Amino acid sequence: MIKVLLVEDEEVIRSGIRTLIGQLSDDFVVVKEAAHGREALDYLSRNVADAVITDIRMREMDGLQLIGKIRERYEDMPLLIISGYSDFIYAQKALRHGVLDYLLKPIDRTAFVSALDKIRQLLLKRSGIGQAPADEGPQAESQTGGDGRRLIRKVKEYINGHPEGDLRLQTLAEYVHLNPAYLSQLFKQETGTNLSDFITEARIQRAKHLLTHTDLKIYDVARLSGYQSPKHFMLVFKQQVGRTPGSFRDESGI
Repeated sequence: MIKVLLVEDEEVIRSGIRTLIGQLSDDFVVVKEAAHGREALDYLSRNVADAVITDIRMREMDGLQLIGKIRERYEDMPLLIISGYSDFIYAQKALRHGVLDYLLKPIDRTAFVSALDKIRQLLLKRSGIGQAPADEGPQAESQTGGDGRRLIRKVKEYINGHPEGDLRLQTLAEYVHLNPAYLSQLFKQETGTNLSDFITEARIQRAKHLLTHTDLKIYDVARLSGYQSPKHFMLVFKQQVGRTPGSFRDESGI
């Protein structure tokens, strides 16, 4: 379970966010609710949390001060801000502290799911899950083309972390500074899989996770999995999984 410290001075809003987290994901748990930054820091001095979700304007110590203090102690802890203030200055200051996302109240459910998934992916990456096996270290890289292996690994990590994003060949090629045609050829050479097939698999895996861990509508699952057309999503999903998204969810007990 991913342990979340929730910081919000309005008890009703705090309760609503906690309930929403429970509805949208079964691998996040709120281990502590704090009414302001000082209470949150006191908790972190004696306990462990995997991520912090905080408001900005609070009594005692506001959210910006809080994330600044957290960064002094935990420079890589995932931080998410949920605020009623859309002021660019707030967002700019938050981003300077490496905040993963800045969501506005009232909370958009699909945006919140995406933000939680960013936290999940970051923690998985830091725990070593999804990284290359031990036998694919520097020695193996030198035997198979170290630069090529490294670049393809970077592309795969990006795709797995952003299946809902723009994953066109041109975009991915620009990301690793390669010619699009060469990237396509190199990906096939290094992985034995077509780039387009890998993208489809990553998106279907995201869809499966959302179908089994949230109660989002099918069209929201489609959008968060990289498909703007629900009809196209349902067609691809059935081709890949052998069942419709609805049937897959029903059989999973959601």
